[in-house]
Amino acid sequence: MSLRLSTVILPYLRWHDGGRTTWQRADQLGFHTAYTYDHLSWRTFRDGPWYGAVPTLTAAAAVTDQLRLGTLVTSPNFRHPVTLAKELISLDDISGGRITLGVGAGGTGFDATVLGQEPWTPRERADRFAEFVPLLDRLLREDSVSFEGDYYSAHEARNIPGCVQRPRLPFAVAATGPRGMKLAARHGQAWVTTGDPKLFETGTPEQSVQAMRGQIEKLADAAAQIGRDATGIDKVLLTGFTPDRGRPLESLDAFVDFAGRHAELGFTDIVIHWPIPDSDFAADEKVFERIAMEAPAQLS
Repeated sequence: MSLRLSTVILPYLRWHDGGRTTWQRADQLGFHTAYTYDHLSWRTFRDGPWYGAVPTLTAAAAVTDQLRLGTLVTSPNFRHPVTLAKELISLDDISGGRITLGVGAGGTGFDATVLGQEPWTPRERADRFAEFVPLLDRLLREDSVSFEGDYYSAHEARNIPGCVQRPRLPFAVAATGPRGMKLAARHGQAWVTTGDPKLFETGTPEQSVQAMRGQIEKLADAAAQIGRDATGIDKVLLTGFTPDRGRPLESLDAFVDFAGRHAELGFTDIVIHWPIPDSDFAADEKVFERIAMEAPAQLS
């Protein structure tokens, strides 16, 4: 299978002042999927414009034709499975079945405290995630769901007519720990990683590749434990958070070399950030577009 190339478009542009045309250009360039971040604010963008993921994806669905669309990633930090399921079913309908849900356990950033709560511990994030994903899975598959958990409840939640994609829209589960890997193996059509965050500052690209090889092996082990073949799970690398940083986008050759090394590990999808001037995601737009148009053929 050819390596798929996707992009992530941060929701910081006004829709009528660059937002709309960016999503349309992603469609024209032939990206497999265009994702957006599902945060209420994020890192260095916190004090600037930032728009909601679901309305942005709804608008993008209306102005694109072939492009798959998704979140990378949604988390329990401020989402509830019952309300999220209704929004996802609506998005899947509006897009004609082009939605992928990237979902993760969340972190300790601004989203973790914006509703007034103390940040959850790693164990509590894992506990919530372990309840969040299976409940959301049911809500997207079944017409009526009742559930009473430690963190989430549903009382005769109706989701008719369900997703356009059957039995439900695909999940891309972000995970590195053992409990998250089990969720990815059981519920994910895809698994997502950004690499090993401990290597970002002081690690080497070679160490990063080795760490991701280990992650893929853990995913395979988790899948085998439930009788599933991990080769049927897509493996998605969100770039920009490994020791390589922005170097893969410096030239077509640099990207093909980077993507090829990761395809050899078993990755099926590489996601690159749409260039944002004067940010950690700054890149030459002409080089970026050349990568989008020419790299997939070289990696097939």
